[in-house]
Amino acid sequence: MKKTALLLTVLLVHPLAAQQSKPAGLQVERNAQVADLVGAVAPDHMQRYLTKLVGFGTRHTLSDTVSNTRGIGAARRYIYEQYQQMSKACGGCLDVYYDSHIVSAPRTNNQPVNVVNVVAKLKGRTDPNRVIVMMGHYDSCQCNIRGGDPAGDAPGANDDGSGTVEMMELARVFSQKFPQGLDATVMFVTVAGEEQGLLGATGLADTLLGDPALHVQAAFTNDVAGNIYDPKGRADSLTMRVFGPEPDDGASRNLARFVKAVGETYQPNFQVRVIERLDRMGRGGDHRPFWDRGVAAVRFSESFEDHRHQHYPEDKLEFVSFPYMQKIARVNAATAAHLALAPAAPDSLRIRRNTQVSGHDFTLSWKAPANAPDLAGYEITLRSTTSPYVDRVIPVGNVTTYKLENTQADDMWVGVRSVDKDGFRSPVASFHSPESLPRYMTERRQGR
Repeated sequence: MKKTALLLTVLLVHPLAAQQSKPAGLQVERNAQVADLVGAVAPDHMQRYLTKLVGFGTRHTLSDTVSNTRGIGAARRYIYEQYQQMSKACGGCLDVYYDSHIVSAPRTNNQPVNVVNVVAKLKGRTDPNRVIVMMGHYDSCQCNIRGGDPAGDAPGANDDGSGTVEMMELARVFSQKFPQGLDATVMFVTVAGEEQGLLGATGLADTLLGDPALHVQAAFTNDVAGNIYDPKGRADSLTMRVFGPEPDDGASRNLARFVKAVGETYQPNFQVRVIERLDRMGRGGDHRPFWDRGVAAVRFSESFEDHRHQHYPEDKLEFVSFPYMQKIARVNAATAAHLALAPAAPDSLRIRRNTQVSGHDFTLSWKAPANAPDLAGYEITLRSTTSPYVDRVIPVGNVTTYKLENTQADDMWVGVRSVDKDGFRSPVASFHSPESLPRYMTERRQGR
């Protein structure tokens, strides 16, 4: 009965879903080309990919790398081959490669291990050095039994086969629908070593951010993104979570709001719940290395988790819902497309109080984004510090300064976003520098 029920697409709504209001003032315009992309995301492809990955028995980072039928080596070669086939089908539009890092860590028994990410990169047309990173980790483990035995069965269907095959499916549909690329570069990455301490994502972040020519605009991870039941049998296939780390008006939190607005525009009957924290309590994900390094980064996850099917041999294919995974993958597709088709957000933002008038007039200034030939102008956004979403939008045209009059800016978040001629909008950039965290919190973030 339960296996059959997993295929249902209309189930109970998460009890917290009704508490989140619809975003105001975000003005996402539905685009026909993006809608076509989103509609192409198919569950049958993800089911085929995941069936193959689970069939390798284990994808533990320390498992067999030589066999073609078992272990992480077979898994990464399979992913690489699938990416290569997608690239061939689009005339070579995807740059497919292994991103390798020799790493030692406590969970590798302090022995050096070759942690290998598999990358499919769709190069941007007008702004190729602006990069959007999409991730799911393809390694698995029996982390909760026998010390994470690398040889025992760890099918990892949901953790994180779900996020892995969502990346593979996104690479397929983006290469099919945008073979010439979007404005910015989009990377579809299956990372390894997550279960040993976010090793692959950390290596990837260091590599990308170590290149001064690149601007990593956003990083997403999809992790445990295919289960609809909690351990008590309650079900939710109508909502998902996007974790947007602090601070409240920082780039990551604004990106999470952007995900909600875009995702619900293309799937109005599927709710994206913004969770205002870095991750689940006591847990972690591959977005963290990017967030730690100052990149806007969020995590996509299912609403209900069943921890009995994570880090155990019971994390099997029968406990994931492919129609549900399709919905989450479609939110990813719409978000990445809107980011990559929109101009970058303005930078070098400044806000100056005009004290000679009343102290309630402010001069706002910013720097135009580079490589944005279709830029139409900018919008100023105003949001109460206690409001979850933008309350007011002021179109200001194609200028880089604006006088904000009769506004108590101390009591709100003031931002600006870029808009292009097709109506694509960047995420909001805030004029308020995020307040510094106390020293003890900074040291905790850095693992001290």
